[in-house]
Amino acid sequence: MNFLIDRFREIIEFFDRKFENTKLNDPWGTISTFFFSLKTVNPLAGPHIRDNTDLKRYMSAVMGAAAPTVLASIYFFGWRSLALVIFCYVLGIIIEMGFATAKGEEVTEGMFVTCILYPMILPPTIPFWMAGVGLAVGLILGKEVFGGTGKNIFNPAIVGRVFLAVTFPVHMASRWVTPYGGFPGGFLHWVKSGDAVTAASPLIDFKNGTASNITDMLIGSTSGSLGETSAILIIIGGLFLLYTRIANWRLTLSTIVSAMVLAALMHAANPTAFASPLFHLAGGGLLFGAFYMVTDPVSSPFTSIGKWIYGGLIGAVTIVIRNLSGFPEGMMFAILLLNMFAPVIDDAVLAMKYKKAGGA
Repeated sequence: MNFLIDRFREIIEFFDRKFENTKLNDPWGTISTFFFSLKTVNPLAGPHIRDNTDLKRYMSAVMGAAAPTVLASIYFFGWRSLALVIFCYVLGIIIEMGFATAKGEEVTEGMFVTCILYPMILPPTIPFWMAGVGLAVGLILGKEVFGGTGKNIFNPAIVGRVFLAVTFPVHMASRWVTPYGGFPGGFLHWVKSGDAVTAASPLIDFKNGTASNITDMLIGSTSGSLGETSAILIIIGGLFLLYTRIANWRLTLSTIVSAMVLAALMHAANPTAFASPLFHLAGGGLLFGAFYMVTDPVSSPFTSIGKWIYGGLIGAVTIVIRNLSGFPEGMMFAILLLNMFAPVIDDAVLAMKYKKAGGA
């Protein structure tokens, strides 16, 4: 293992020298430090908080937590799902390196997370060109126009997904497929497309008066977006993020609890019109969004109270959209809407806190 690491380091150092003092130096620096630690660190003295989790390790942890859902998407829908992920990475790197080279800056690490989460919230049979258009819109209009990672107010993956939902509603709402089952599932297939028009997601089925089996929804053997069908695997990856403190537990917990409480109240009022809390939890993008999207550190509030308010509103708005609108899914719209109000929530919390402190 040490031999391989040494050879890998030699390759990295070769390109370090090759790209030094060129426009490719900063983009290459980002790629190389994705695999190894940064070459420069803060001095030992001084008022710095020192921790072994930098931004690149943060992004690596999120991608690792999302890996089980990627594998599950291959099992349920075939190898086309992995090809879509690779396609998104290639396009994302091209877009990011283009902007980074033009501005003389590093490739932003957020792109690596966007390119694995974005395809997981798309239908299995979406055309590659369409997915590419959505990704480009998400990265450019959702992030680059604001100045890049750390300055954007919207989650780029959600921006791309909402753009596709509004622009190509037929492909995004009706082109579902029933997943493979048994052994080896989709690992021997490219994609299952024979029933691409007739299959519907559990949330759409419920709107049409048919309730899907909760067990199937927990396992993942129902139609839906590539990474949103298996509730169990989403929870496993999400708990890893919470355990390692990569994701803030307040955001996830407040989102899920508020959604469950409102869903329970509406279900109790009219069980035939409104699905049960467990159905809402296991179906659609609620869990995936609560663990991977709501917890985005850039587009979410930074105050603790603000996180509770932000997550609580996302969960409640999601259930309202699902139950009272014509859209079967509401998570993406709820996140995008609350992204706009995250700074306002923080400002209100800080204003109340310091006003109270000043009055005391």
